[in-house]
Amino acid sequence: MAGIPHDHYEPKTRFEKWLHERLPIVALMYDTLMIPTPKNLNWMWIWGIVLTFCLALQIVTGIVLVMHYTPHVDMAFASVEHIMRDVNAGHMIRYVHANGASLFFLAVYIHIFRGLYYGSYKAPREVTWIIGMLIYLCMMATAFMGYVLPWGQMSFWGATVITGLFGAIPGIGEPIQTWLLGGPAVDNPTLNRFFSLHYLLPFVIAALVALHIWAFHTTGNNNPAGVEVRRDSKEVAERDTVPFWPYYVMKDLFALGVVLIVFWAIVGFMPNYLGHPDNYIEANPLQTPAHIVPEWYFLPFYAILRAFTADVWAVQFASFITGGIINAKFFGVLAMFGSIIVMLLAPWLDTSAVRSGRYRPMFKWWFWLLVIDFLVLMWCGSQPPEGIAPVLSLIGAAYWFVYFLIVLPVLGVIEKPLPVPATIEEDFNAHYGAGAGDAAATPAK
Repeated sequence: MAGIPHDHYEPKTRFEKWLHERLPIVALMYDTLMIPTPKNLNWMWIWGIVLTFCLALQIVTGIVLVMHYTPHVDMAFASVEHIMRDVNAGHMIRYVHANGASLFFLAVYIHIFRGLYYGSYKAPREVTWIIGMLIYLCMMATAFMGYVLPWGQMSFWGATVITGLFGAIPGIGEPIQTWLLGGPAVDNPTLNRFFSLHYLLPFVIAALVALHIWAFHTTGNNNPAGVEVRRDSKEVAERDTVPFWPYYVMKDLFALGVVLIVFWAIVGFMPNYLGHPDNYIEANPLQTPAHIVPEWYFLPFYAILRAFTADVWAVQFASFITGGIINAKFFGVLAMFGSIIVMLLAPWLDTSAVRSGRYRPMFKWWFWLLVIDFLVLMWCGSQPPEGIAPVLSLIGAAYWFVYFLIVLPVLGVIEKPLPVPATIEEDFNAHYGAGAGDAAATPAK
Protein backbone atom coordinates (compact mmCIF):
# COMPACT_ATOMS: atom_id res chain seq x y z
CA MET A 1 0.00 0.00 0.00
CA ALA A 2 1.44 3.36 -1.00
CA GLY A 3 2.24 5.79 1.79
CA ILE A 4 0.38 9.04 2.30
CA PRO A 5 2.04 11.76 0.15
CA HIS A 6 3.90 14.29 2.30
CA ASP A 7 7.12 16.26 2.56
CA HIS A 8 10.18 14.23 3.49
CA TYR A 9 13.34 15.30 5.28
CA GLU A 10 15.93 17.06 3.16
CA PRO A 11 19.39 17.62 4.75
CA LYS A 12 20.62 21.21 4.37
CA THR A 13 23.97 21.69 6.12
CA ARG A 14 27.13 19.75 5.26
CA PHE A 15 26.98 17.91 8.58
CA GLU A 16 23.35 16.92 8.01
CA LYS A 17 24.20 15.59 4.55
CA TRP A 18 27.21 13.71 5.92
CA LEU A 19 25.14 12.11 8.69
CA HIS A 20 22.19 11.37 6.39
CA GLU A 21 24.39 9.41 3.99
CA ARG A 22 25.74 7.27 6.83
CA LEU A 23 22.89 7.07 9.36
CA PRO A 24 19.57 8.64 8.32
CA ILE A 25 18.33 8.85 11.91
CA VAL A 26 17.28 12.50 11.58
CA ALA A 27 15.17 11.61 8.56
CA LEU A 28 13.55 8.78 10.52
CA MET A 29 12.70 11.12 13.41
CA TYR A 30 11.43 13.82 11.04
CA ASP A 31 9.22 11.44 9.08
CA THR A 32 7.87 9.98 12.33
CA LEU A 33 6.98 13.38 13.81
CA MET A 34 5.68 14.89 10.58
CA ILE A 35 3.67 11.85 9.44
CA PRO A 36 0.27 12.93 8.07
CA THR A 37 -2.36 11.93 10.64
CA PRO A 38 -6.15 11.89 10.12
CA LYS A 39 -7.43 15.19 11.47
CA ASN A 40 -10.63 13.72 12.92
CA LEU A 41 -8.99 11.61 15.67
CA ASN A 42 -10.84 11.94 18.98
CA TRP A 43 -9.66 11.63 22.58
CA MET A 44 -9.72 7.83 22.43
CA TRP A 45 -6.51 8.03 20.39
CA ILE A 46 -4.45 9.42 23.29
CA TRP A 47 -3.78 6.08 24.95
CA GLY A 48 -0.85 5.26 22.69
CA ILE A 49 1.35 7.89 24.34
CA VAL A 50 0.18 6.75 27.79
CA LEU A 51 1.24 3.19 26.94
CA THR A 52 4.62 4.39 25.62
CA PHE A 53 5.16 6.39 28.80
CA CYS A 54 4.19 3.40 30.96
CA LEU A 55 6.67 1.14 29.18
CA ALA A 56 9.49 3.63 29.70
CA LEU A 57 8.43 4.16 33.33
CA GLN A 58 8.38 0.42 34.07
CA ILE A 59 11.79 -0.15 32.51
CA VAL A 60 13.45 2.77 34.34
CA THR A 61 11.92 2.01 37.75
CA GLY A 62 12.52 -1.71 37.25
CA ILE A 63 16.23 -1.16 36.58
CA VAL A 64 16.52 0.83 39.83
CA LEU A 65 14.62 -1.79 41.83
CA VAL A 66 16.77 -4.73 40.69
CA MET A 67 19.84 -2.92 41.97
CA HIS A 68 18.52 -3.63 45.49
CA TYR A 69 16.52 -6.84 44.97
CA THR A 70 17.83 -10.31 45.85
CA PRO A 71 16.27 -13.16 43.80
CA HIS A 72 16.47 -15.86 46.48
CA VAL A 73 13.58 -17.38 48.41
CA ASP A 74 15.31 -16.74 51.75
CA MET A 75 16.06 -13.08 51.01
CA ALA A 76 13.57 -11.83 48.38
CA PHE A 77 10.89 -10.71 50.85
CA ALA A 78 13.49 -9.05 53.11
CA SER A 79 15.11 -7.30 50.13
CA VAL A 80 11.74 -5.79 49.18
CA GLU A 81 11.33 -4.56 52.75
CA HIS A 82 14.86 -3.15 52.52
CA ILE A 83 13.83 -1.23 49.39
CA MET A 84 10.76 0.11 51.16
CA ARG A 85 12.53 1.13 54.37
CA ASP A 86 16.23 1.81 53.72
CA VAL A 87 16.74 2.80 50.07
CA ASN A 88 16.43 6.52 49.39
CA ALA A 89 12.95 7.05 47.85
CA GLY A 90 12.74 3.24 47.55
CA HIS A 91 9.14 3.11 48.72
CA MET A 92 8.13 5.65 46.08
CA ILE A 93 10.01 3.84 43.30
CA ARG A 94 8.34 0.56 44.22
CA TYR A 95 4.88 2.14 44.46
CA VAL A 96 5.38 3.84 41.08
CA HIS A 97 6.46 0.52 39.55
CA ALA A 98 3.56 -1.45 41.06
CA ASN A 99 0.87 1.11 40.21
CA GLY A 100 2.53 1.76 36.84
CA ALA A 101 1.64 -1.82 35.93
CA SER A 102 -2.02 -1.08 36.73
CA LEU A 103 -1.95 2.10 34.60
CA PHE A 104 -0.28 0.10 31.83
CA PHE A 105 -3.11 -2.46 31.78
CA LEU A 106 -5.87 0.13 32.16
CA ALA A 107 -4.50 1.98 29.14
CA VAL A 108 -4.05 -1.19 27.09
CA TYR A 109 -7.62 -2.36 27.78
CA ILE A 110 -9.04 1.00 26.69
CA HIS A 111 -6.71 0.88 23.66
CA ILE A 112 -7.91 -2.63 22.73
CA PHE A 113 -11.62 -1.86 23.15
CA ARG A 114 -11.19 1.35 21.14
CA GLY A 115 -9.65 -0.77 18.37
CA LEU A 116 -12.55 -3.23 18.56
CA TYR A 117 -15.15 -0.44 18.37
CA TYR A 118 -13.61 1.51 15.50
CA GLY A 119 -12.48 -1.55 13.56
CA SER A 120 -8.77 -0.79 13.78
CA TYR A 121 -8.07 -4.48 13.21
CA LYS A 122 -9.51 -4.53 9.69
CA ALA A 123 -7.55 -4.51 6.44
CA PRO A 124 -4.95 -3.25 5.86
CA ARG A 125 -4.09 -3.19 9.59
CA GLU A 126 -4.29 -6.89 10.47
CA VAL A 127 -0.55 -7.14 11.16
CA THR A 128 -0.69 -4.05 13.38
CA TRP A 129 -3.47 -5.72 15.39
CA ILE A 130 -1.61 -9.03 15.67
CA ILE A 131 1.55 -7.29 16.90
CA GLY A 132 -0.56 -5.38 19.41
CA MET A 133 -2.02 -8.63 20.76
CA LEU A 134 1.48 -10.12 21.02
CA ILE A 135 2.49 -7.06 23.06
CA TYR A 136 -0.50 -7.70 25.32
CA LEU A 137 0.49 -11.36 25.85
CA CYS A 138 4.04 -10.31 26.71
CA MET A 139 2.63 -7.75 29.14
CA MET A 140 0.59 -10.46 30.86
CA ALA A 141 3.62 -12.74 31.18
CA THR A 142 5.81 -9.91 32.45
CA ALA A 143 3.24 -8.75 35.00
CA PHE A 144 2.63 -12.27 36.30
CA MET A 145 6.33 -12.94 36.79
CA GLY A 146 6.82 -9.56 38.41
CA TYR A 147 4.01 -10.26 40.87
CA VAL A 148 5.89 -13.35 42.06
CA LEU A 149 9.11 -11.47 42.88
CA PRO A 150 8.07 -9.90 46.25
CA TRP A 151 7.65 -13.49 47.50
CA GLY A 152 4.62 -12.75 49.61
CA GLN A 153 1.79 -15.18 50.26
CA MET A 154 -0.21 -14.17 47.18
CA SER A 155 2.96 -14.19 45.06
CA PHE A 156 3.80 -17.75 46.05
CA TRP A 157 0.33 -19.22 45.76
CA GLY A 158 -0.46 -17.29 42.59
CA ALA A 159 2.64 -18.80 41.01
CA THR A 160 1.57 -22.25 42.26
CA VAL A 161 -1.91 -21.95 40.74
CA ILE A 162 -0.91 -20.42 37.40
CA THR A 163 2.05 -22.73 36.72
CA GLY A 164 -0.23 -25.61 37.65
CA LEU A 165 -2.31 -24.79 34.58
CA PHE A 166 0.45 -26.06 32.33
CA GLY A 167 0.30 -29.40 34.12
CA ALA A 168 -3.26 -29.80 32.85
CA ILE A 169 -2.05 -30.21 29.25
CA PRO A 170 -2.33 -33.93 28.41
CA GLY A 171 0.95 -35.76 27.85
CA ILE A 172 3.37 -32.83 27.78
CA GLY A 173 1.93 -30.76 30.62
CA GLU A 174 3.99 -32.11 33.50
CA PRO A 175 7.39 -31.80 31.73
CA ILE A 176 6.53 -28.21 30.73
CA GLN A 177 5.47 -27.38 34.28
CA THR A 178 8.65 -28.92 35.72
CA TRP A 179 10.80 -27.01 33.22
CA LEU A 180 9.01 -23.76 34.04
CA LEU A 181 9.36 -24.28 37.80
CA GLY A 182 12.90 -25.61 37.61
CA GLY A 183 11.85 -28.49 39.84
CA PRO A 184 8.81 -30.31 41.23
CA ALA A 185 7.38 -27.25 43.03
CA VAL A 186 7.60 -23.47 43.30
CA ASP A 187 10.98 -22.79 44.88
CA ASN A 188 14.24 -20.92 44.38
CA PRO A 189 14.79 -22.04 40.75
CA THR A 190 11.29 -20.74 39.96
CA LEU A 191 12.05 -17.36 41.48
CA ASN A 192 15.30 -17.10 39.53
CA ARG A 193 13.61 -18.01 36.25
CA PHE A 194 10.82 -15.51 36.80
CA PHE A 195 13.25 -12.78 37.82
CA SER A 196 15.32 -13.32 34.68
CA LEU A 197 12.30 -13.35 32.36
CA HIS A 198 10.65 -10.40 34.11
CA TYR A 199 13.79 -8.37 33.45
CA LEU A 200 14.09 -9.55 29.82
CA LEU A 201 10.52 -9.34 28.53
CA PRO A 202 10.11 -5.52 28.77
CA PHE A 203 12.85 -5.18 26.17
CA VAL A 204 11.02 -7.69 23.97
CA ILE A 205 7.91 -5.54 24.44
CA ALA A 206 9.91 -2.45 23.44
CA ALA A 207 10.99 -4.19 20.21
CA LEU A 208 7.39 -5.21 19.47
CA VAL A 209 6.25 -1.64 20.15
CA ALA A 210 8.76 -0.41 17.55
CA LEU A 211 7.28 -2.92 15.07
CA HIS A 212 3.75 -1.84 16.05
CA ILE A 213 4.57 1.82 15.35
CA TRP A 214 6.31 0.92 12.08
CA ALA A 215 3.26 -1.11 11.02
CA PHE A 216 0.69 1.62 11.54
CA HIS A 217 3.00 4.26 10.07
CA THR A 218 3.12 2.09 6.94
CA THR A 219 -0.65 1.70 6.61
CA GLY A 220 -1.60 5.01 8.24
CA ASN A 221 -3.75 5.54 11.33
CA ASN A 222 -7.31 4.38 11.50
CA ASN A 223 -9.80 7.07 12.52
CA PRO A 224 -13.33 7.33 14.02
CA ALA A 225 -14.97 7.45 10.59
CA GLY A 226 -13.12 4.34 9.45
CA VAL A 227 -12.38 5.76 5.97
CA GLU A 228 -8.92 5.96 4.48
CA VAL A 229 -6.88 9.08 3.79
CA ARG A 230 -7.07 10.07 0.14
CA ARG A 231 -3.74 9.42 -1.58
CA ASP A 232 -4.32 11.04 -4.98
CA SER A 233 -1.76 13.76 -4.31
CA LYS A 234 -0.07 15.67 -1.49
CA GLU A 235 -2.60 18.51 -1.79
CA VAL A 236 -5.58 16.14 -1.57
CA ALA A 237 -4.07 14.22 1.36
CA GLU A 238 -3.55 17.48 3.28
CA ARG A 239 -7.31 18.05 3.28
CA ASP A 240 -7.73 14.82 5.30
CA THR A 241 -4.68 15.09 7.56
CA VAL A 242 -2.53 17.27 9.77
CA PRO A 243 1.12 16.64 10.70
CA PHE A 244 1.57 14.64 13.89
CA TRP A 245 3.80 17.47 15.14
CA PRO A 246 2.69 19.80 16.62
CA TYR A 247 -1.02 19.05 16.58
CA TYR A 248 -1.29 15.56 18.02
CA VAL A 249 1.93 15.74 20.01
CA MET A 250 0.52 18.64 22.00
CA LYS A 251 -2.87 16.97 22.37
CA ASP A 252 -1.25 13.71 23.54
CA LEU A 253 1.03 15.50 26.01
CA PHE A 254 -1.94 17.35 27.49
CA ALA A 255 -3.87 14.09 27.88
CA LEU A 256 -0.82 12.39 29.40
CA GLY A 257 -0.54 15.23 31.91
CA VAL A 258 -4.17 14.76 32.99
CA VAL A 259 -3.70 10.98 33.35
CA LEU A 260 -0.51 11.48 35.37
CA ILE A 261 -2.26 13.85 37.80
CA VAL A 262 -4.63 11.00 38.72
CA PHE A 263 -1.78 8.47 38.69
CA TRP A 264 0.42 10.47 41.07
CA ALA A 265 -2.56 11.08 43.36
CA ILE A 266 -3.03 7.30 43.64
CA VAL A 267 0.69 6.69 44.17
CA GLY A 268 0.88 9.41 46.81
CA PHE A 269 -2.32 8.82 48.77
CA MET A 270 -3.52 5.24 48.14
CA PRO A 271 -0.58 3.22 46.73
CA ASN A 272 -1.78 -0.13 48.12
CA TYR A 273 -5.43 0.20 47.08
CA LEU A 274 -5.07 -2.19 44.13
CA GLY A 275 -2.78 -4.63 45.95
CA HIS A 276 -3.60 -7.56 48.22
CA PRO A 277 -2.80 -7.39 51.96
CA ASP A 278 -1.67 -11.05 52.00
CA ASN A 279 1.31 -10.09 49.87
CA TYR A 280 2.75 -8.23 52.86
CA ILE A 281 3.05 -11.64 54.56
CA GLU A 282 6.15 -13.64 53.64
CA ALA A 283 5.49 -16.72 51.49
CA ASN A 284 4.67 -19.85 53.48
CA PRO A 285 4.25 -23.11 51.50
CA LEU A 286 2.49 -24.69 54.50
CA GLN A 287 -0.25 -22.03 54.82
CA THR A 288 -2.70 -21.54 51.98
CA PRO A 289 -4.59 -18.20 51.83
CA ALA A 290 -8.35 -18.39 52.18
CA HIS A 291 -8.90 -16.93 48.72
CA ILE A 292 -6.23 -16.83 46.02
CA VAL A 293 -6.76 -14.00 43.54
CA PRO A 294 -4.47 -12.52 40.87
CA GLU A 295 -4.01 -8.83 40.19
CA TRP A 296 -7.12 -7.00 38.95
CA TYR A 297 -6.02 -6.94 35.30
CA PHE A 298 -6.03 -10.76 35.16
CA LEU A 299 -9.43 -11.17 36.82
CA PRO A 300 -11.66 -11.45 33.69
CA PHE A 301 -9.57 -14.29 32.29
CA TYR A 302 -9.24 -15.89 35.73
CA ALA A 303 -13.05 -15.91 35.88
CA ILE A 304 -13.19 -17.65 32.49
CA LEU A 305 -10.64 -20.21 33.71
CA ARG A 306 -12.76 -21.05 36.77
CA ALA A 307 -16.11 -20.93 34.96
CA PHE A 308 -15.87 -24.36 33.37
CA THR A 309 -16.26 -26.93 36.14
CA ALA A 310 -16.93 -30.65 35.82
CA ASP A 311 -20.72 -30.18 36.00
CA VAL A 312 -20.87 -27.87 32.94
CA TRP A 313 -22.39 -29.74 29.99
CA ALA A 314 -19.80 -28.41 27.51
CA VAL A 315 -17.01 -29.84 29.67
CA GLN A 316 -18.83 -33.17 29.99
CA PHE A 317 -19.37 -33.33 26.23
CA ALA A 318 -15.72 -32.50 25.47
CA SER A 319 -14.58 -35.11 28.00
CA PHE A 320 -16.88 -37.74 26.45
CA ILE A 321 -15.80 -37.26 22.83
CA THR A 322 -12.09 -37.15 23.77
CA GLY A 323 -12.23 -40.16 26.07
CA GLY A 324 -11.50 -38.09 29.16
CA ILE A 325 -8.44 -36.33 27.73
CA ILE A 326 -10.13 -32.95 28.12
CA ASN A 327 -11.12 -32.65 31.78
CA ALA A 328 -12.52 -29.58 33.54
CA LYS A 329 -9.09 -28.14 34.36
CA PHE A 330 -7.78 -28.50 30.81
CA PHE A 331 -11.05 -27.15 29.39
CA GLY A 332 -10.68 -24.06 31.59
CA VAL A 333 -7.11 -23.54 30.37
CA LEU A 334 -8.27 -23.86 26.75
CA ALA A 335 -11.10 -21.39 27.40
CA MET A 336 -8.78 -18.85 29.07
CA PHE A 337 -6.21 -18.86 26.27
CA GLY A 338 -8.95 -19.21 23.66
CA SER A 339 -10.60 -16.00 24.91
CA ILE A 340 -7.41 -14.15 23.91
CA ILE A 341 -6.99 -16.02 20.62
CA VAL A 342 -10.49 -15.07 19.44
CA MET A 343 -9.56 -11.40 19.97
CA LEU A 344 -6.47 -11.95 17.84
CA LEU A 345 -8.67 -13.46 15.08
CA ALA A 346 -11.08 -10.49 15.04
CA PRO A 347 -9.84 -9.23 11.60
CA TRP A 348 -11.13 -12.42 10.01
CA LEU A 349 -14.19 -13.00 12.20
CA ASP A 350 -15.70 -9.56 11.53
CA THR A 351 -17.35 -9.80 8.10
CA SER A 352 -18.79 -6.27 7.93
CA ALA A 353 -17.62 -4.06 5.06
CA VAL A 354 -18.00 -1.01 7.35
CA ARG A 355 -15.00 -0.46 9.58
CA SER A 356 -16.19 1.93 12.30
CA GLY A 357 -18.78 0.93 14.90
CA ARG A 358 -20.07 4.52 14.76
CA TYR A 359 -22.10 3.60 11.67
CA ARG A 360 -23.24 0.14 12.81
CA PRO A 361 -26.39 0.47 14.97
CA MET A 362 -26.77 -3.24 15.82
CA PHE A 363 -23.06 -3.66 16.46
CA LYS A 364 -23.09 -0.91 19.11
CA TRP A 365 -25.48 -2.85 21.34
CA TRP A 366 -23.44 -6.05 21.16
CA PHE A 367 -20.16 -4.19 21.66
CA TRP A 368 -21.26 -2.31 24.78
CA LEU A 369 -22.66 -5.57 26.13
CA LEU A 370 -19.15 -7.00 25.63
CA VAL A 371 -17.68 -4.13 27.66
CA ILE A 372 -20.18 -4.79 30.47
CA ASP A 373 -19.43 -8.49 30.19
CA PHE A 374 -15.71 -7.79 30.66
CA LEU A 375 -16.40 -5.77 33.83
CA VAL A 376 -18.74 -8.46 35.20
CA LEU A 377 -16.08 -11.11 34.58
CA MET A 378 -13.59 -8.91 36.42
CA TRP A 379 -15.88 -8.80 39.43
CA CYS A 380 -16.50 -12.57 39.26
CA GLY A 381 -12.77 -13.24 39.19
CA SER A 382 -12.33 -11.32 42.44
CA GLN A 383 -14.99 -13.36 44.27
CA PRO A 384 -14.78 -16.81 45.89
CA PRO A 385 -16.21 -19.56 43.63
CA GLU A 386 -19.55 -19.69 45.41
CA GLY A 387 -23.00 -18.12 45.26
CA ILE A 388 -23.88 -16.28 42.06
CA ALA A 389 -20.29 -15.64 40.94
CA PRO A 390 -19.78 -19.04 39.19
CA VAL A 391 -23.07 -18.66 37.31
CA LEU A 392 -22.22 -15.15 36.12
CA SER A 393 -18.71 -16.33 35.19
CA LEU A 394 -20.14 -19.06 32.97
CA ILE A 395 -22.63 -16.69 31.33
CA GLY A 396 -19.91 -14.07 30.84
CA ALA A 397 -17.46 -16.59 29.38
CA ALA A 398 -20.13 -17.90 27.02
CA TYR A 399 -20.98 -14.39 25.77
CA TRP A 400 -17.31 -13.56 25.22
CA PHE A 401 -16.99 -16.43 22.74
CA VAL A 402 -20.45 -15.85 21.25
CA TYR A 403 -19.53 -12.24 20.48
CA PHE A 404 -16.40 -13.08 18.52
CA LEU A 405 -17.39 -16.43 16.96
CA ILE A 406 -21.06 -15.78 16.16
CA VAL A 407 -22.10 -12.14 16.57
CA LEU A 408 -19.28 -10.56 14.51
CA PRO A 409 -19.62 -12.94 11.51
CA VAL A 410 -23.44 -12.79 11.50
CA LEU A 411 -23.73 -9.01 11.92
CA GLY A 412 -21.67 -8.48 8.79
CA VAL A 413 -24.40 -10.29 6.86
CA ILE A 414 -27.64 -9.06 8.47
CA GLU A 415 -26.80 -5.54 9.66
CA LYS A 416 -27.74 -2.49 7.64
CA PRO A 417 -25.12 0.19 8.41
CA LEU A 418 -25.70 3.93 8.36
CA PRO A 419 -24.24 6.07 5.54
CA VAL A 420 -20.47 6.45 5.92
CA PRO A 421 -18.72 9.76 5.08
CA ALA A 422 -16.93 9.66 1.76
CA THR A 423 -13.79 11.33 3.14
CA ILE A 424 -12.14 12.25 6.44
CA GLU A 425 -12.56 15.90 5.45
CA GLU A 426 -16.33 15.41 5.19
CA ASP A 427 -16.48 13.74 8.62
CA PHE A 428 -14.33 16.48 10.17
CA ASN A 429 -16.49 19.25 8.72
CA ALA A 430 -19.65 17.49 9.92
CA HIS A 431 -18.38 17.52 13.52
CA TYR A 432 -16.45 20.80 13.67
CA GLY A 433 -17.84 22.85 10.83
CA ALA A 434 -16.42 23.66 7.40
CA GLY A 435 -13.21 25.65 7.65
CA ALA A 436 -12.43 24.58 11.21
CA GLY A 437 -9.35 22.75 10.06
CA ASP A 438 -8.07 25.22 7.50
CA ALA A 439 -5.32 26.51 9.78
CA ALA A 440 -4.23 22.99 10.59
CA ALA A 441 -4.31 21.84 6.97
CA THR A 442 -1.03 23.60 6.21
CA PRO A 443 1.91 21.53 7.48
CA ALA A 444 4.20 23.15 10.02
CA LYS A 445 7.48 24.38 8.54
